[in-house]
Amino acid sequence: MKRSVVKKAATNHPQKIYQPFDVIMEEAGFDALYTVIEQMGGATIYIPTMRTVFQDCLVAEARREFRGQNLASIARKYGFSERGMRKIFERED
Repeated sequence: MKRSVVKKAATNHPQKIYQPFDVIMEEAGFDALYTVIEQMGGATIYIPTMRTVFQDCLVAEARREFRGQNLASIARKYGFSERGMRKIFERED
């Protein structure tokens, strides 16, 4: 099926898009939804929490910003407890 045909139908009838994919199209657009379906269609996938997906990015950014005195503010900014942040900074990655 041609992408242009699907796009026209989806754009004209967004209320008919299968849930929860309607939300993805609304938030990310048709092209993003189409690409996800094209790449993953038919697969059973688990969508983890935002924290799980971006955990390593958040830790790397927190490490980059840490100056030794700002543990509490860094922990708050990135959604960690101070204790959790301390443990992260103690281990080497």
